[in-house]
Amino acid sequence: MNGLPMFPTILVDITGSAANIVFSFLSLWYAFRLTRLKPDNFLWGYLFYVTLAITAFAISRAVGHLAKELFYIFGQIEVWQNIAPYSGGVNTLCMISVAAVMIFYHKGVQAYEAIEQEAAKLKQSKIRLTQTADQLKELNLSLEDKVEERTEALSKSERKFRHLFTASKDMVFFTDQTRAIVDINASGLEMLGYAFDATPKLQLIDIFRNQGDVDVYTRTLAMYGYIRDLESEFKKQDGSTIYVLISATALYDEYSQVIGSECIAKDLTRLKNMMEQLVSSEKMASVGQMAAGIAHEINTPLGIILGYAQLMMDDFEPDSETYQNLKVIERQTRASRKIVADLLKYSRQSGSARVAVNLNEIINDAVAITEHNLNLSHIKVLKDCADPLPTIVGDPEKLRQVVVNLINNAHHAMEDQGRGELHLSTRYDSSRSRVIAEVRDTGYGIADHIKAKIFDPFFTTKPVGKGTGLGLSVTYGIIQEHGGLIEIESPVMGPDNSQIQGTLFRLVLPVAEETAAVREEPADSWQTEGRPHGAGHEGRK
Repeated sequence: MNGLPMFPTILVDITGSAANIVFSFLSLWYAFRLTRLKPDNFLWGYLFYVTLAITAFAISRAVGHLAKELFYIFGQIEVWQNIAPYSGGVNTLCMISVAAVMIFYHKGVQAYEAIEQEAAKLKQSKIRLTQTADQLKELNLSLEDKVEERTEALSKSERKFRHLFTASKDMVFFTDQTRAIVDINASGLEMLGYAFDATPKLQLIDIFRNQGDVDVYTRTLAMYGYIRDLESEFKKQDGSTIYVLISATALYDEYSQVIGSECIAKDLTRLKNMMEQLVSSEKMASVGQMAAGIAHEINTPLGIILGYAQLMMDDFEPDSETYQNLKVIERQTRASRKIVADLLKYSRQSGSARVAVNLNEIINDAVAITEHNLNLSHIKVLKDCADPLPTIVGDPEKLRQVVVNLINNAHHAMEDQGRGELHLSTRYDSSRSRVIAEVRDTGYGIADHIKAKIFDPFFTTKPVGKGTGLGLSVTYGIIQEHGGLIEIESPVMGPDNSQIQGTLFRLVLPVAEETAAVREEPADSWQTEGRPHGAGHEGRK
């Protein structure tokens, strides 16, 4: 009698085992997705662990069947007989884990009970919220009546002053006996830089720049009952200053005691700025006349020094030390004559060289000029210059003067500290086709209220005899002449938006393609000669 073939049985066993593995993983994946949809649902979590245990059991069984069939196919029956007990043991452990998970079914019941308790709590909370809403509704009806009565009383009083208060273009405000501002018009808020949507809670000390002016204001009202044409300084919300002319009247109670004041303040800032600009213009005119008068007197001895230096250079070999010293005298004399020419620009227009300039070379020259004085003050120079750097078109003498002025200003800001760091950097901004140079110090910085004045002629924070107040004014004019911008940061914003102590000046200049056509530089230009090392050059700010 012939036996039946085993191939169909083996094929079915292998296919079923493989399908068992696939469907087990699909069930586990589906259970996992359910837990992700509702992570706080205990039942879905419980179902996931049950599925995980059953999947482990199914995979263990399926892998055992596959291994058995493969060993039979390849004639390794003895091997299977050796490992079969272990496979059965794994199956038993997996079955035990399934049973253990199922034992915790009561945890699911407890979870449902917890959910029911939470639902009951939420229901009670809803009832309490409904009761609270009813109470608020009743309170709101009573409050509306009170507000209506109060509003009517206030309207009668407000109509007396409405037109003057709201239509005035000057600041109008009222104070009480505690120096608090109880009301202020829209023009006043605008003058102080506050929003119109709500009246800020301000004290007189909040708007007066000086405490002494507050005392004068209060004392004068108490003594005379009024103030007429008092000039003072007000402080805006952003910290800036406006100049005002104050007229005020004291308010009294039935016992003739001062209970406050009413005040009108007229903004004089624009008028004061115009007067300052007028004074500045007169100073500029005086400088122009002075420069025109002394230019000949200064240039004459400089010309003699330059001529004698050039004559003496013919008597020495180019490699000699004396010749090199005379060369330094020649260079510095030419630079001095250039400085005089810059000063003459305050009285008349003059031309300037237009050549291709590399800002890295300008910075290196400026450092060479000032490094001796910087070293004496223990100031460390750190350079971070991009290389290669596109050239710009400009006057190298003037640009060198700009960098030297900025370095000397940074030196002045740090010399009292006995140490410091001077950071010089250049980079190319391809998005704007601009070359950017930055000069940053670690000094005491610039106060906000003088930032807007630092480029004004004759404005200086240095002691008398230390500066003329022309350095940054000349610097600003030179950068504008080159089609660039000069920006200032103090304190400096770091890469992580943190504030760094010190001041940063940023020069933004167009690359050569965007400036005027280049022409040849005069033969006596400093650019074609060697760099002076250790030579002094004082900034003019």
